Amino acid sequence: MIEVKGLTKYYGEHAAIHDLNFAIDRGEVIGFLGLNGAGKTTTLKILGCVLLPTAGEVTVDGIDIARDPHAVRRRIGFLPDTPPLYGEMTVGRYLTFAAELRGVPSVDAARAVAEAEEKTATREVHDQLISSLSHGYRQRVGVAQALVHKPKLLILDEPTSGLDPVQIVEMRNLIHDLKQNHTVLISSHILTEISQTCDRLLVLDRGKLVGEGTESELSKHEGEIGQITVTVRAPGDDPKAQITRVLAAIANVTKVGEPFVQGRDFTYALTTSKDIRADVSRAIVEAKLDLLKLDYTRSELENTFIRLVGGADASN
Repeated sequence: MIEVKGLTKYYGEHAAIHDLNFAIDRGEVIGFLGLNGAGKTTTLKILGCVLLPTAGEVTVDGIDIARDPHAVRRRIGFLPDTPPLYGEMTVGRYLTFAAELRGVPSVDAARAVAEAEEKTATREVHDQLISSLSHGYRQRVGVAQALVHKPKLLILDEPTSGLDPVQIVEMRNLIHDLKQNHTVLISSHILTEISQTCDRLLVLDRGKLVGEGTESELSKHEGEIGQITVTVRAPGDDPKAQITRVLAAIANVTKVGEPFVQGRDFTYALTTSKDIRADVSRAIVEAKLDLLKLDYTRSELENTFIRLVGGADASN
């Protein structure tokens, strides 16, 4: 559905994105991740034919966006970070207007609007002014205008921005349903939503693609990083120093955090490159210390994201 080669965009002397290369298959739901200023919105605007690239090639459904942008626009639905709504219009009139702009024949417009409202659960506000709607309903109307002409590709920039927890779940379910008939590209800062909604992730950092794949593939690519939580009880006058010394000497422990202390019980978080619970328990027992708790958790998306875009110190 999308093929990007060497995509670059300069604003003056600043490269917002540089030499991006990726491909998206039909029917995929792809998540765009990145900090503010990473180049996500610029990339989405180029894919949506809102901006022209400085260099590179982009095709959508086999059509070059620079050579035939109008043909591309007929195949995409675009929801920018601020939905393009007109407060003085009713929802029904606005969606009819959006359908007309997208070339939906007049005889088919009413049916197209009804289907878009059905998919986005906005039928009940059909006759309400957009200015009177809650933020959640405005986001839904924004999605409805993007899909009213039944595009092959949906581009959604921060669709869950400002939504409450219930509305986020509703939007997640909506995006899941849209996958049946559309390729979907989503930009978001909410990592848990990206993880639960998308098939694959594209991670941008300062205009460059620094990671691509599923959550597990990204974690594996970076090298599996996990955390072992261990609670130890020790005798002696300086138990903290003794326990810290034993834990730091264990192979594949890359960091020993400051302990949480309750009486003579010390709970540590150990950063490791693999699951070494057996080694940890053996070292503690051999040092004649009491092992009270031992647990292992593999890195989640948040830690992977921080490692990809935050540099070496960010994960600390």
